[in-house]
Amino acid sequence: MLKKKLSFMLITDSRDKLRQFSISYRLILGCAILVAFLFIANIFLTTSFLKSQVSILEIKKLQAENQTLAEKFETVKGKISKIAASYDELVAKEIVIRNIFSLPEISLDERQLGIGGPENPNLSVYSDAMQNASAVENDVEALLRLSDYEQQKYEEVYSSLMDKRTILDHTPSIMPTRGYQSRGFGMKFDPFTGNRQFHSGIDIANRTGTPIYATADGTVTYAAFSPGGMGNMVTLNHGFGFETRYGHMSKIKAVRGQEVKRGAIIGYVGSTGYSTGPHLHYEVIKNGKAVNPFDYIININ
Repeated sequence: MLKKKLSFMLITDSRDKLRQFSISYRLILGCAILVAFLFIANIFLTTSFLKSQVSILEIKKLQAENQTLAEKFETVKGKISKIAASYDELVAKEIVIRNIFSLPEISLDERQLGIGGPENPNLSVYSDAMQNASAVENDVEALLRLSDYEQQKYEEVYSSLMDKRTILDHTPSIMPTRGYQSRGFGMKFDPFTGNRQFHSGIDIANRTGTPIYATADGTVTYAAFSPGGMGNMVTLNHGFGFETRYGHMSKIKAVRGQEVKRGAIIGYVGSTGYSTGPHLHYEVIKNGKAVNPFDYIININ
């Protein structure tokens, strides 16, 4: 059938000439196939062109986003650097606090424990934005670990300082009353016999009725007249091995079993008991042994 031909006859207006020509079915089929191929090729090329244009726009959009992300990462890295600097300042302050209060020091190796690790070997094949994101993530994780560690250490420091504060609150440290020293601690002359003997405290002379203060936090263990020559006497147990005694009071204000704070009035200067005039006999006992009270008085004036 492809060998057959299709004949065409053309008749002009003058009808004096006739033109006839033939086209084979093979040629017609070939032209049809060519047209169809060109049509399909045109559709394919048009589609590819449109896709390429869309891809270019997407690439430009992604590039713009990457640039924006890169700039944001740089900003975040700057903020992380400031946070790291603040962390270093906190560490420096913690070290100073530890030195002031004689707390155990922490080595640099211990502070850096758990920080770091091998880098991702495939990181180099990633984009700049991805590499920046990974670097920022690592920095943030490192700071979080360091901050958790430092918080733990600050809690230890706080706990130690609270313990020390408790000890300080219960350590005698102020003058028990106003006045002037009439007799000191150690081997002194007895005003009644004139003989030298051990004086276990200090005598502070002043007018009768001058207030007497607790020199540290403690519990009143004795508040009554003492038959041993101390007259009206108050004894405070401060814990941590400390005890204080206040003798020759004109009046006792404290009550046995009472919890008192440093500076609380526990009585008034007098001349009861073995005394030659109004004064306070003040003793500090540490671990059962009398010590010089002036070693535990900060504000002598």
